[in-house]
Amino acid sequence: MWVTDTYRGDIMEAHDISAKHPCFNRGAKGSHGRVHLPVAPACNIKCNYCNRKYSCVNESRPGVTCGVLAPHQAVAYLEQVLAAEPRISVAGIAGPGDPMANARRTLETMRQVRRRYPDMLYCLSSNGLAVPEHLDELAEVGVTHMTITINAVDPAIGGQIYAWVKDGKMAYRGEEAARLLLSRQREAVAGLKERGIVVKLNTIVIPGVNDGHVEEVARWGAELGADLMNLMPMYPTEGTPFESRGEPSRPLMQSLREICGKHMNQMTHCTRCRADAVGLLGQDKSKEMAGCLSSCGKLPEPMDLTRPHVAVASREGLLVNLHLGQASEFQIWGPGVDGFELIETRPAPPSGDGELRWKRLAESLDDCRNVLVSGIGETPRAVLAGYGVEALEVGGFIEEALKAIYAGDDLSAMRVRKGKACCGGMGSGEGMGCC
Repeated sequence: MWVTDTYRGDIMEAHDISAKHPCFNRGAKGSHGRVHLPVAPACNIKCNYCNRKYSCVNESRPGVTCGVLAPHQAVAYLEQVLAAEPRISVAGIAGPGDPMANARRTLETMRQVRRRYPDMLYCLSSNGLAVPEHLDELAEVGVTHMTITINAVDPAIGGQIYAWVKDGKMAYRGEEAARLLLSRQREAVAGLKERGIVVKLNTIVIPGVNDGHVEEVARWGAELGADLMNLMPMYPTEGTPFESRGEPSRPLMQSLREICGKHMNQMTHCTRCRADAVGLLGQDKSKEMAGCLSSCGKLPEPMDLTRPHVAVASREGLLVNLHLGQASEFQIWGPGVDGFELIETRPAPPSGDGELRWKRLAESLDDCRNVLVSGIGETPRAVLAGYGVEALEVGGFIEEALKAIYAGDDLSAMRVRKGKACCGGMGSGEGMGCC
């Protein structure tokens, strides 16, 4: 099997590209390390064994982190991690939610890391639900390794494991949820392999639920060309539906690995890493680096000199008080001699034309880093973000918001609280009208 590196253009065999990845190659465990960059807080499925509320530095399991970083903060953190532990060879994202449920943050982090550290390996861990729609982007940003968690290939069993699966605005439960997730996982694994990405399957072994089913998962993965399988004993976590189920025994895990090993190579040295794990496997330094992670989480975003301005949707020029689709014009603000000044006013594109309207708006705001609004829908937000304009839903005085933005301060106190109505009843709420 051959892997094409999108950035360097050279070709490497799969075992060569994994030579420095301690999770995919046991031989690298004592010489190469990994760092998990916790930039993905949201998740799109709910597993009955998972509780992500904990952030204790003394607890080591997936979903736990001491903080969440923005992409630019993750790059700054990585720089300090490498200074402290130069044996790090892999930059990964494994939560604390699902990386592809936070696709924009995840992909932007990968792009920034790749530009700064082009010789590292890049690894993501996902449940697979949202992977198919981003397959080409994953290859483009240089992801070399990907882990997909597959707990069942039978919807009847999967329905017992997942409380719900959320796809867009729809939530699914039971076997319907498991069937949808499985179809996306199949597409994800096949698509990743088509793009030359090394794939590992993680399977959580849950006594009395899927412990008699994992061989089917191994057979399924082998048919799709997955490279490695990692059977992980479920960790009974307080506050979850499976908290009373016992952890599978060591003899059971050994037996299951032997059975699954007939179909796929098995990983046997997993340490059930935190979402902010750092260092060599078995020598985690996340506790030591917690203060550094926290400090990096406070770093303001560097000013983009090509986008020095902020657009504002306002009725009178004093407050941020219009939804995006309600604004007939946008005020363009920037730093002035004595604070901030109104530079000009730009007309909004005419209503209608659906997504095209938001593309025209984004193009007209190409010198703006943000647009301040009192409300916005998912479609215009995504379109604007694709053009580099981040929409912020805030209320209150324009100048107060500008002070926070240009200083890199927290805007949470100014965030608009969501109500049931959309745009005061003036829009559909589907992202195509005023919201």
